Amino acid sequence: MVCRLAIMSTSLGRCSAGHSLPHKLDMAQVHGYQGIELAYEDLVEIAQQLRRESVQDNELEAARIICGLCQERGLEIICLQPFAHYEGLLDRQKHHQRLEQLSFWFELVRALGTDMIQIPSNFLPSSELSEDPRVAVEDLRELADLGLQQEPPIRFVYEALCWGTRCDLWERSWDMVQAVDRPNFGLCLDTFNIAGRIYADPSSPTGRTGDCERAVRDSVSRLATSVDIRKVFYVQVVDAERLAEPLIEGHEFYNAGQPARMSWSRNCRLFYGETDRGAYLPVAEISRAIFQELGFKGWVSMELFSRRMSDVDAVVPQELASRGAIAWAKLIKDMDLEVDAPVAPVSARVAAYL
Repeated sequence: MVCRLAIMSTSLGRCSAGHSLPHKLDMAQVHGYQGIELAYEDLVEIAQQLRRESVQDNELEAARIICGLCQERGLEIICLQPFAHYEGLLDRQKHHQRLEQLSFWFELVRALGTDMIQIPSNFLPSSELSEDPRVAVEDLRELADLGLQQEPPIRFVYEALCWGTRCDLWERSWDMVQAVDRPNFGLCLDTFNIAGRIYADPSSPTGRTGDCERAVRDSVSRLATSVDIRKVFYVQVVDAERLAEPLIEGHEFYNAGQPARMSWSRNCRLFYGETDRGAYLPVAEISRAIFQELGFKGWVSMELFSRRMSDVDAVVPQELASRGAIAWAKLIKDMDLEVDAPVAPVSARVAAYL
């Protein structure tokens, strides 16, 4: 197995800003990507253009269309995401409603030709979530068991968001994966979310947490020695921008309804190595633990969230795809990654496309 390059579909521009999925897939192909994490919003955007008998019929047809678009470009859909706000709900009626939605997502992933659904850790208010971690574990085990009943089985990849309500550290997500204890339930390691919790604090004037260097050393040491690499289904590698001013009330990115880390994440992620744009997280250290010490091989996704994605400028998909490809080439060099094809210069790929 080797490392293969992927990107989230909305990381190449928001459909709400006029960036169509076919064009974004073109840019992914041109710049050497081999797979995509399909964002549900891109599927919905295509479905809304169809005129089937029901919303579900439209979405299933959209999934089949997207499958064809990716096949035409030699792109693999590695997962559909995000199946959010699922585990640990106090309102059990809402829990059952989410399971009904999950049943339909099983149909969608089959139509897409993939076998994996991504689940970010729940970030609903604490008043809506159980404090008992056993509730979340049982919810996730129930979901995994339903996935095992599908033909072929469907996998789930769980990711700790750095602003998650009950699960905000990779250690907690790994605890959940071990507790669920199902072969189709694994881990997504995200360099941004790992560093964003233990190293970065966008609400602080320094942009950092206290004793952040020690926290990173201890965390990567635990990562390298405790995680079963067979349970890491894929990884995401991105960085983020250090803000000039703390993200508090009055800041342009401040949102009273969101944790500061969430607002920062939605606006300020950067690709690996973009220090010229203000990247400052210890992504290289975390990446070394993942690739060199753990020995991860498989899908590596550039899951970017950025205010640039929402710009209506038509060049956005090409720009973001190019930046991600440059970051990938740097990551290959820095981590000595084994890949299945040499990385051609970006200029050469664009010239070939034109």
